[in-house]
Amino acid sequence: MRAPRGGGGGWKMAAGGGSAGRPCAAWLLIAAAALTAVQVSAVEVNTPEEMFVENGTDAKLPCTFTSVEVISSAASVSWSFQPEGAATRISFFYYSNGKSYPGKDIPFKDRITWAGDLNKKDASITISNMQFRDNGTYICDVKNPPDIVVKPGEIRVRVVEKDLHAGFPIGGAPGRESGSEWIPVFETLLTIGENAATVLFTFLGCLKMCCQALAIGCNSS
Repeated sequence: MRAPRGGGGGWKMAAGGGSAGRPCAAWLLIAAAALTAVQVSAVEVNTPEEMFVENGTDAKLPCTFTSVEVISSAASVSWSFQPEGAATRISFFYYSNGKSYPGKDIPFKDRITWAGDLNKKDASITISNMQFRDNGTYICDVKNPPDIVVKPGEIRVRVVEKDLHAGFPIGGAPGRESGSEWIPVFETLLTIGENAATVLFTFLGCLKMCCQALAIGCNSS
């Protein structure tokens, strides 16, 4: 028994459908190639690894970044804090579109000031009246769509007693000349050495005079 002619028409329709689907497949390939060609860039955030800050003083936390995209109104900065020995982070500052939104929760209430300029790729902040409870790690996160952040910058801040920071970099910032923070130590050692030499020479002079006096006394007797 022969198959109906309509069946042949059905095969032709199926074949026609396949040829009609070829343009769709071509467009999918073009779209995939375009997505592959798009390169996703990243925002690189730069901060010092560690800072020493005197108790009761203001501290500027430096944070700069690089981005190939133009800085737009969609760019934003957020700062968070992880206290010493804690496992969780506290978000305490946000900046976007020319406005800052400092956190109102303790311990940073009314102590945060925006000190950066996004047009200059600077996302720094200033914290006033640093206290020992402010010891910990500060995280600077910058977003500049479509650029994405690979890794936020982290600063470990140590709050020290005033006048007990000899030789430590107070308020260190990127680009500071290596070893310059040790100059106060060298100057102190030199001063101590000079004073010790003066005392030693004075003592030797007195000892010589005493010996001479004893010698004269012995000869006269």
